[in-house]
Amino acid sequence: MRFCFALMVAVGLIVSAPSFGLANEPAGKFALVVGNAKYPDSDLALPEIVNDIKDVADEFKRDNFDVETGINLTGDAMRAALDRLYRKIKPGSVALIFFGGFGIQSARQTYLIPVDAQIWTEPDVRRDGLGLEAILSEMNSRGALVKIALIDASRRNPFERRFRSYSAGLAPVIAPANSLVMYSAALGSVVNDAVGTAHGLFVRELLREIRVPGSSAEQSLANTKSGVAHASRGEQVPWFSSSLAVDFTFTSDPSVRRDDDSTRKEDSARKKDDREDCVSVAPIVPPSLSELAKDQVISELNRRIAANRNDKVAYYKRGQVYAAKGAFSLATKDFDEVIGNKSVDVEAYNNRCWANAAGGDLQLGLKDCNEALRLRPGFVDALDSRGLIYLKLGRNEEAIVDYSAALEASPRQVSSLFGRGIAKKWSKADGAADLSLAKSLDPDIAKEFAKYGVSECSR
Repeated sequence: MRFCFALMVAVGLIVSAPSFGLANEPAGKFALVVGNAKYPDSDLALPEIVNDIKDVADEFKRDNFDVETGINLTGDAMRAALDRLYRKIKPGSVALIFFGGFGIQSARQTYLIPVDAQIWTEPDVRRDGLGLEAILSEMNSRGALVKIALIDASRRNPFERRFRSYSAGLAPVIAPANSLVMYSAALGSVVNDAVGTAHGLFVRELLREIRVPGSSAEQSLANTKSGVAHASRGEQVPWFSSSLAVDFTFTSDPSVRRDDDSTRKEDSARKKDDREDCVSVAPIVPPSLSELAKDQVISELNRRIAANRNDKVAYYKRGQVYAAKGAFSLATKDFDEVIGNKSVDVEAYNNRCWANAAGGDLQLGLKDCNEALRLRPGFVDALDSRGLIYLKLGRNEEAIVDYSAALEASPRQVSSLFGRGIAKKWSKADGAADLSLAKSLDPDIAKEFAKYGVSECSR
């Protein structure tokens, strides 16, 4: 939220073109949603895909897409489902494919793998896989105005290991004009699915963003990318490519509130969360040194520091981990080592500011945030950190100024939205819109602030 992570962000090709809107509603919206969770040729099962596919399909149905869903499809079944999608397409329509499962790149192209694929050599990929570029090209030739491919297939799979040499992850796509393509991870990279989770991180963030009223499809996917990167602490950064030159949103009418069973469930859950915001949440109790030492990342950083007491990078990383675990005093000490007497490390100043804001000395934290902003005026993370300090000091107007400045540069920064909403509420102003949007983007944000001693119901 407030930590500064240096992310190697994969940026898709964005083609600039004059924007023009659709004169009328698109001539139909058609989607094929496929989830291949169990490959007989692999011991690895992907149980979360079944849940993902159901929720993705339900969401697109609510958005007035004509949706066909397929689970564990063979090659023949996938080709037949694609043929049915192609036949539905009319000139000026929207065509979308969502695929969850295994994907492989071969000859610099991405192939979606059916469950019965027999892959032992790289030519088998092109024989049994379905090329993504070919799918988008066929959508275009059938007259689709907007082409969308959402591919959750950046997984390490057993087929690749059979090749003497192979390229991990997925390849960039040469797509027709007015296409949106998103992979769940960066080009050429793979991610491990979280064991025991009901939904994958990519799908969770995707569904959250496309539900935001009034958000363009392009912005929804850009926000999905940011959300995944943030939630994974930079370990997973989706790849996104857009050549869209028309106005298109996933939601059919953003001004109309949905009134279906799903919405009622969401409203009920939100009301429950609102009640829980008023429940006292115990402050973060720092883990013991012995508990921290068991953490593999901390253990490795301890080893590096023991070998080189001047390893500023190791101190910096360990400080981040300590702060994330609520060991704020230890985090502050590590950032002390990074900053030293003459440091101009603006990220370290901000992180030490935030560690003190969350659980330490507010005045020392304020001094660090001021220094970070002196070194880098307008630094969003430092504005957000200082906003929290002002909030805890009861300086609500100053908190609102800092949070607003942060949001001007990063309009969907959840912590700044929630913090500004609280500051407005404590100032007897209307902060409901900020609080509502923040909780829609991150349902746990109120609990997180409560752990730092800031609650909607206090003051």
